[in-house]
Amino acid sequence: MSFFRNIFPKWWLKRGGLLILGAIATSLLLLFNLSVNLPFLGSQPAQAQRTFEGTPAAKPAYYDRLLSVIDRDGDRLINIFKDIHQNPELGFMETRTAEIIAKELRSLGYEVKTGIGKTGVVGILRNGEGAKVMYRADMDALPVQETTGLPYASTKRVEMEDGDDRYVMHACGHDSHVVWMLGLAKAMAELRSDWKGTLILVAQPAEEGVAGARAMVEDGLYTRHGVPVPDFLLGMHSAPGPTGLIASAPGVQTAGSDPIDILFKGVGGHGSSPHLAKDPIVMAAHAITQYQTIVARAIDPKEAAVITVGSVQAGEANNVIPGEALLKLSLRWFNPEVRQTMLAGIQAVNQSIARTYGMPEDQLPTITTKGGTTPMVNDQSVIDRINPQLANLVGANRLITQFEGTTGSEDVHLLKGDNQNIQFGFVFVGVAEPSLFAKALAEGKQVPFSNHNSNFQVDLNAIPFGAKVASVMTMELLQN
Repeated sequence: MSFFRNIFPKWWLKRGGLLILGAIATSLLLLFNLSVNLPFLGSQPAQAQRTFEGTPAAKPAYYDRLLSVIDRDGDRLINIFKDIHQNPELGFMETRTAEIIAKELRSLGYEVKTGIGKTGVVGILRNGEGAKVMYRADMDALPVQETTGLPYASTKRVEMEDGDDRYVMHACGHDSHVVWMLGLAKAMAELRSDWKGTLILVAQPAEEGVAGARAMVEDGLYTRHGVPVPDFLLGMHSAPGPTGLIASAPGVQTAGSDPIDILFKGVGGHGSSPHLAKDPIVMAAHAITQYQTIVARAIDPKEAAVITVGSVQAGEANNVIPGEALLKLSLRWFNPEVRQTMLAGIQAVNQSIARTYGMPEDQLPTITTKGGTTPMVNDQSVIDRINPQLANLVGANRLITQFEGTTGSEDVHLLKGDNQNIQFGFVFVGVAEPSLFAKALAEGKQVPFSNHNSNFQVDLNAIPFGAKVASVMTMELLQN
């Protein structure tokens, strides 16, 4: 997922002369005592993060039956997860995944709508008068070659827009998100006598480009496709913390994001005669370094701002100066004024460099925007309602309820469209196998792997666990 790039802080743990087994044992013990020692999200030290301080909810009458349904469904969910993991699909290409989801939902009695925003799927289960709760799972993978060595690792290659053949994997846990939603779907169908209202399940395409939620809404999610406008919108995301941890806090969770492409135009020529050409690679190189001065010198240091150049594409041959150079950027921000400063600064840098190298006004660099999202903000009322139930599920010291927003990004909240009265809640769920997590701590690492890394992997025990988290939240909001 796009919002877990570089979000984990340094671990404020002393590295002494501990034996590896002792360190692992200590780390495992920490999993059961997290009140001040173990940061989970954000860029602040552990002391800035707090665990649940209220009273866990009393066990509802349906509680044991709900967990039992998911436990019995565990093997099926894990098999579906492995299948989806081995067959990843990029944004707006998730046809096979969408078919699996649609088939599973139909078999459970959901009203199913497909092809929303190209590959999006919606399942609706109406169960009398009551609240309308929408739960979203994203489906897309990333152009990353998997190096986990797992027996069900992805070896799939996909042809990209530029014609290149690239390896693809679920390096951000969206495969687990899909299966959590399928586990939720089955549990809610089987426990229909324990809730009232309407459950709306959304399988969303293209979260990685922060374009899929907007695409579904613009395709008529609530109009042409007739999906009920929900009272509540929920979502979850995997994180490389240990399985069994949940982070659920009110307020700003993730930054706004703008993926943009910048095309520098030049005049191609022979590498031996640069004076007869206008080199777009040199222009792009100067721009890359100057973009960082926008953050360093044009934005208040107290404000968060990120300009990342994630791709540089230009030329094919050693001795040919190409006619164009393409830069792919990602901007992160919390304050809309900071966003405008970055965009204006980037435009100014581009144009000044191109003019310096003699490019005419009709050949100045172009900027192409590709989706984008605003900061994601959790409603206090939703978090206050679901957290006592989550604390009941995992224990108060495994539920993190205070942390600062991260500079990662999400687009799930854009599913609201123009319906700004929809109440919103989003939680993060640890998916790292605890022994791997403990080993990483013993080796002085922050986490055993990070999102978008080729070694990202989901603990199979996190599959039924995540389904329980989703079901506990959803069931709470569907109690009259």
